[in-house]
Amino acid sequence: MSIIAYIESNNGVAKKSAFEVISYAKNISNKLAVELIVVAVNINDTNEIFDYGPDKIITVNKEDIKIFNAKIYADIIYQIAKKNSANYVILGGGVDSKFLAPILSIKLNAGYLSNVVELPSNFEPFTVKRTSFSNKSFCDASIYSENKIISLSSNSYEKMKIPSNPQIIEFDVEIPNSTIKQDSIETAKGNISIADADIVVSAGRGMKGPENWHLIENLANTLNAATACSKPVSDLGWRPHSEHVGQTGKPVATNLYIAIGISGAIQHLAGVSSSKVKVVINNDPDAPFFKAADYGVIGDAFEVVPKLNEKLKAFKAENN
Repeated sequence: MSIIAYIESNNGVAKKSAFEVISYAKNISNKLAVELIVVAVNINDTNEIFDYGPDKIITVNKEDIKIFNAKIYADIIYQIAKKNSANYVILGGGVDSKFLAPILSIKLNAGYLSNVVELPSNFEPFTVKRTSFSNKSFCDASIYSENKIISLSSNSYEKMKIPSNPQIIEFDVEIPNSTIKQDSIETAKGNISIADADIVVSAGRGMKGPENWHLIENLANTLNAATACSKPVSDLGWRPHSEHVGQTGKPVATNLYIAIGISGAIQHLAGVSSSKVKVVINNDPDAPFFKAADYGVIGDAFEVVPKLNEKLKAFKAENN
């Protein structure tokens, strides 16, 4: 038996969530005393993966599958899993993995649990804690099938460095003919994807128009953060739909979520509730978001955000 950790990438670079996935899989492989195999598809440099303890790294490098295709990627993992007698497949919580997991589940005849936030509390049956009801609660869920697929919620498991000297295997995968195309939709307009960000700076209709979004982008650049928006903003066409976060958009589970000019509708709050620290900037003291926030600033965003950006830039300059 072995465990596979599939890691997502962007433009040939492993995403931050990849190392959470490997760390989680490594812990399980240690408990079960089985081999940990990392599957890396079109990743330019796998050296960083060595720090997280894999026994093998199976690489797949093909020019014609650089654009993510859920059906093809599922078939790649399926072939590797069958060849290596893998009963466990650990995935991240990104959009690519969410497309991939159901297809792979059918191929492997495997039970599938998403939004997992902790290591298993039991192995017979395999039982884990996961979020439910749009991150409003937690539940314990079990898989009874021989093969198991686990999708780890972003930012839910700490990365652990356990250096190893893994065997590197180039896998000559058989790519099936497919006309189905499903491109990755993780990356928003900014330089950092929402799913891979430690910090997200999000804004709503309080910004009054797309012409003022440079204030949000400037703050995001200073913080090395991703930019996001509320549903009304994407509906109005001020920002691309790929930046819409909330229950009806992308869920966010970052270390820091800054909401600017967002009142805090229930659907939005449900989608960002898993973020560790939430900061709200709004000129309405009765905005619902203040009740869910860890920190709040009552003030005009057009005055507060530039001053905040200046202070953060000065702090970075002093500490570099």
